[in-house]
Amino acid sequence: GKNLALVSDAGTPAISDPGAVLVNEVRKQLGNGVKIESVPGPSALAAALSIAGVPASSFLFLGFLPHKKGRETLFRGIAASKRTVVFYESPHRLMKTLEALAKHASTKRVAVAKELTKVHEEVIKGTAPEVLDFMKRHKDKIRGEFVVIVS
Repeated sequence: GKNLALVSDAGTPAISDPGAVLVNEVRKQLGNGVKIESVPGPSALAAALSIAGVPASSFLFLGFLPHKKGRETLFRGIAASKRTVVFYESPHRLMKTLEALAKHASTKRVAVAKELTKVHEEVIKGTAPEVLDFMKRHKDKIRGEFVVIVS
């Protein structure tokens, strides 16, 4: 029932900033039900990284993934990456993307951020199979644009 604010004098908290450790610990102790918000910034990428609680001192941003050609190769590359990988996804392709991540990167941690800076902002976090299962059980949450983070 308490509020906490993380403010950084050096840019967005949690991106190349130890704030990620605090956000991760809060998420670990309180689970996906805890509400962590970011103050709107220049992009969904920065907002998602600042509230996901993932390592963000070095990350690879891919924008929107290709629709067809090269997706399997891309997901194998994401699975092999030592860096945190961030990309955008539409509601129409989210489930296929999560299925591919569950297939190729089943042990990686995945955070799916949705409705950033809006009333229904939410981050769903777990392994790729866990997030896929959650989204299968909560199809009503597959709305809006998504930021997918694989770490």
